[in-house]
Amino acid sequence: MGNYISINLEDHYRRNEKFLQNLNEIAMERQIQLKNQMAERQRAMDLAKSRDLCLWYSVFYVSATAGLFTGFRRTKRAYFLFPLLPLTFVNLYYWDLAYGNKMHRLRMEAEHIMAHESDLLEVPCGLPTPSSIDQRRLDQEERSKIHPPLP
Repeated sequence: MGNYISINLEDHYRRNEKFLQNLNEIAMERQIQLKNQMAERQRAMDLAKSRDLCLWYSVFYVSATAGLFTGFRRTKRAYFLFPLLPLTFVNLYYWDLAYGNKMHRLRMEAEHIMAHESDLLEVPCGLPTPSSIDQRRLDQEERSKIHPPLP
């Protein structure tokens, strides 16, 4: 009688183990998809912010250019035109970021770094282990016992 129950439990455990493994795989795939979709939404939001900033900066650039040219025409002094050089570079940078292919170039550079310079991406002192996390937690508890927070 006991033998029948143990065999039945082992068989049930094997079937249940495959089912649980399948559930874990599905859950992991869902988590990966969730993180990917959230990252896509964040990148879209960043691009929208860049475009909005580009439009505001372009309006500033046009009005500043008009004012500087007016000052140059009235006084015929070239120093009124000097601020246009850095303003032009900044404006072109934002236009490239918002409407050009800068995002593609950045992605290509990031892929190159990940493929050929992955040693630059390593975390200092390696990844934390459960034992190092527990040790840090115990050290922090000990410090809080020695130096209690002030009321």
